[in-house]
Amino acid sequence: MKIFKKGFQISLAWQIVIALMLGIVFGSLLHNRPEDREWLINNLLSPAGDIFIHLIKMIVVPIVVSSLIVGIASVGDAKKLGRIGVKTIIYFEVITTLAIVVGITLANVFQPGTGIDMSTLVTVDISKYEATTEAVQKGPHSLVNTLLSLIPQNIFTSLVKGDMLPIIFFSVIFGMGLSVLPSERREPLVKFFRCVSDTMFKVTHIIMCYAPIGIFALIAVTIANFGFASLWPLAKLVLLVYAAIIFFAFVILGSVARLCKLRITTLMRVLKDELILSYSTSSSETVLPRIIQKMEAYGAPKAITSFVVPTGYSFNLDGSTLYQSIAAIFIAQLYGIDLSLTDEIVLVLTLMVTSKGIAGVPGVSFVVLLATLGSVGIPLEGLAFIAGVDRIMDMARTALNVIGNALAVLVISRWENQFNTEKAKAYELKLRTQEVG
Repeated sequence: MKIFKKGFQISLAWQIVIALMLGIVFGSLLHNRPEDREWLINNLLSPAGDIFIHLIKMIVVPIVVSSLIVGIASVGDAKKLGRIGVKTIIYFEVITTLAIVVGITLANVFQPGTGIDMSTLVTVDISKYEATTEAVQKGPHSLVNTLLSLIPQNIFTSLVKGDMLPIIFFSVIFGMGLSVLPSERREPLVKFFRCVSDTMFKVTHIIMCYAPIGIFALIAVTIANFGFASLWPLAKLVLLVYAAIIFFAFVILGSVARLCKLRITTLMRVLKDELILSYSTSSSETVLPRIIQKMEAYGAPKAITSFVVPTGYSFNLDGSTLYQSIAAIFIAQLYGIDLSLTDEIVLVLTLMVTSKGIAGVPGVSFVVLLATLGSVGIPLEGLAFIAGVDRIMDMARTALNVIGNALAVLVISRWENQFNTEKAKAYELKLRTQEVG
């Protein structure tokens, strides 16, 4: 909280925290009033939450397109751009594979699904996820199919649908084409897209004024529907997921940061508002524009930031893959299925493929699990037992996704020797000054 001459001004982070707490309290009270719950959720809370999510989705595509085109046009070197792309994909694959292995290992060590009486668990309808999974699987979800999906047959269709990977591909190609035009023809377009990018970041700040209301509504709906009673039988699973996410953030990502002469705790301080926002909404999209902006301010070049952050949204979901591996082993333990080493290797390889490129699919973690569990003989019905507490775990895994993608920007910038250390130090000094003030 800061004190200005005009009075008190509460920071966005504190506004979100207060809204989150109030939403939990209101949702708890509403859970015990079924006569009022349905009307309030359908007519007030759900629309209020949906407005915020729709506002965020509205700005993501214009920001990604304009930022990428400006960033790529400023690089002007196809070989350099290709090198950045290859390094980014390699880094994403290594980190997400580590997340899967860590998740499976922790689930095997702590056995969260052992000894649970399944008759005490509440089941939730997951038919909507099953329908989505069938739609995804109609086109074979293979590496070749994923690569083909990168190339849009109609860019306007991709823009309307919000298909991020084809949009990224087109923006990169467009930026490369723009970079080789003569300067007198290139500069007007570059200035146009830079103005669009700057304007959309200003729009983001305007939308963030509504964030506390949207977060209050979103969390209130979740608590009102499920309450806390459904949490206790699955507390061991929830606690393990949170512990695994904390371990991965501080130990695995912390070690990666140290190798690049960075500190993961400093990055978390830089992203304080974004972590609280993503945790509250369970959506990485809500902070994608702000991560691009902050990583540029922290010393990463625009070309790398505008490419890595949107790509990571589809390929570098550390928290989601970590959760998926734990959930798969948990369900196997719930049914008393003893997976062999071969089964677990198949599970790792399957998750490596199914978790890529479908980030925009609603309920992506459930869709990935539904597409994966059958490969090792785990009953898909087991997902109905954990659906009630999925939102609680989704909040934490989304925050880890945000940390992982922001760190990826800094790692690739270091790898390319393009990280501006002086700019980063100046930003950290400004941050300390704000915290003291």
